[in-house]
Amino acid sequence: MEDIVDIRWIEDFLSLAQTRSFSRSAEERGITQSALSKRIRALEQWVGADLIDRRGFPMGLTPSGVLFAHAARDGVKALTDARAALRKETRGRRLLRIAAGHTLAQGFVPQWLRAAGAPGASIQAANVHDAVLALMEGECDLLVCYDHPDLPLVVDRAQFEQVAAGTESLVPVSVPARSGAPLFALPASADRPIPLLAYGKDSYFGRVVDVLTARASPGALARACESDMADVLKALALTGQGLAWLPASSVGAELAQGRLVHAGGAAWRFELDIVFVFARPNDHVRALVAASHAGMRPG
Repeated sequence: MEDIVDIRWIEDFLSLAQTRSFSRSAEERGITQSALSKRIRALEQWVGADLIDRRGFPMGLTPSGVLFAHAARDGVKALTDARAALRKETRGRRLLRIAAGHTLAQGFVPQWLRAAGAPGASIQAANVHDAVLALMEGECDLLVCYDHPDLPLVVDRAQFEQVAAGTESLVPVSVPARSGAPLFALPASADRPIPLLAYGKDSYFGRVVDVLTARASPGALARACESDMADVLKALALTGQGLAWLPASSVGAELAQGRLVHAGGAAWRFELDIVFVFARPNDHVRALVAASHAGMRPG
């Protein structure tokens, strides 16, 4: 074990060599002074010599510390440069890893890939929680998701960049009655409740619909079926099993053909932003986003 060194120890040491202060370096490195001191001691044990002269104020480097600092700076720079070059080369070869909500993965993402001129992609369709987790754990290069001020996407803006990509409307739809009016129309009443084709409570669209259904009278909407997939609810709506809130981009053809009709006015619509989210810095993804940003809309 004594032959193993953690590069973070070397980075801690270089910070300390620069600041000559345990408190300032601990703050700079985002750790406690106690943890920093333990790391420096571990590094000294690995080197086999004292690197820090702790007798004076401000503290300084021992002759061994000065020698090691020169070598450490060159070594860390060489490793950092090599990693950057290898990552750039790898990004150029591998598929772009995208995590997106199911609806966006089926409609928006393929259009965006074409507009961006991306050579290829690995697309993971997932719920918002899993997609955000994939981004934070480095398992995807780009997150494509919905956002709204009332239901904000929670990511560290210092670590991740967010770019607007388009808009989407969630609209209530129903099959038409013989008259052409919606078979299930909003607003509804508790004495004649409307069967609701609902999203799962933990899904993003489920949270959106919770906001919308709060506008209805108590008991006016009765959950009839449930799915996290908009396409499943769309299929149920087409068979006349209830009212569903669906992305406007996914029901354009059915509305134009009269197979579905709007079941409520503007007050029952919900406007969402579509956003790209990616780690900072990532010039490769930023360039793809910029290449397709103008004129992109969901379809």
